[in-house]
Amino acid sequence: MAGTAGKLKVILGYAAGVGKTFRMLEEGQELKASGRDVVVGYFEPHGRKDTIAKTEGLEMIPRRVMAYRDRPFEEMDTEAILARHPEICLVDEFPHTNIPGSPRTKRWEDVLALLDAGIDVITTMNIQHLESLNDHVRGISGVQVRETVPDWVLKRADEVVFVDLTPGALLNRLDRGVIYAPDKARHAKENFFKEPTLAALREIALRQAAHEVDLRKPDEPPEPFLRRQVSPLAEAERERILIHITDSPSTAGLIRRGRRVADYLRADCFAVSVVRGAGLAGLPAEQREALERHLDFARRLHIDTRVLDAEDPAEALAGFAHTNGITQIFLAKPVRPTFRLFAAKQQLVMKVIRAARDIQVTVVADRQAAQR
Repeated sequence: MAGTAGKLKVILGYAAGVGKTFRMLEEGQELKASGRDVVVGYFEPHGRKDTIAKTEGLEMIPRRVMAYRDRPFEEMDTEAILARHPEICLVDEFPHTNIPGSPRTKRWEDVLALLDAGIDVITTMNIQHLESLNDHVRGISGVQVRETVPDWVLKRADEVVFVDLTPGALLNRLDRGVIYAPDKARHAKENFFKEPTLAALREIALRQAAHEVDLRKPDEPPEPFLRRQVSPLAEAERERILIHITDSPSTAGLIRRGRRVADYLRADCFAVSVVRGAGLAGLPAEQREALERHLDFARRLHIDTRVLDAEDPAEALAGFAHTNGITQIFLAKPVRPTFRLFAAKQQLVMKVIRAARDIQVTVVADRQAAQR
């Protein structure tokens, strides 16, 4: 039907080699065998023979070759897929960042374009690429994941399938050369492919998969002869979260934490910055740019952003919280670069706690700063 968006299915894993791409191609083969129009929009083989064999007989859309810094790079040709307009498109590596000069910055944005055109998409990603888990994964693995997918994009998926494999079995595959060539395998063992790290990532992925299932549970059917209504009391008890936005580098982690809690509670979420006088335009350039960067980041995560003009940040935050029915406030824990700055930030935290004594206040430490 014209104008109907395509359906998105995400095949989720916790590390390379668990079988996400194999599962995607296997489903593609089954759909083709049932008479569906299926193409492979992008496939990354990594030299895995069993996975490559699964592409046999599937139509492959040729990649688009682009030049960047005098080198050729291959990207998914989204425009060619849109012109071909298959019923279903298989797209590997959902979080991938496209080469500069591409029509869209991220592959997940390409996928959204396919969905908007009415094309169903089956895609793959690992749990460490979910934006809200970025700081948590860095704390577990010591690795900063650069390519991320916003949580709202995963929530848009009609179906999320978790492909599981025990860490022991995965390491065995790595040692046998099934996942990477020897040199790359040695490098992998220095990063994500340590058994404790894999076990922790697997546990996170299992919890996320359970959460995705819970999000997609249909509402209970109404009882016979009764019309269900949302009571004013239930609406009043809805969780609403406020995240305090500052120019501090720790703000990005605070935003991720607040967004993730909001998703689990199915809560409304606000990102609020407080400035004095002339608003953002009146701030020093470095401070203004940092605040704008954090506010833009919050917007990309589909958080409602506000900038308040007030002399007293604590009173402004508490006032906004009371006016908007906020149930939880997230503040960054002050660090100690200088005693005066630490004391001022600590005073802000204590003033918010006193002014919003009927609201839960969560003070979040910056793990990365604590480790330095």
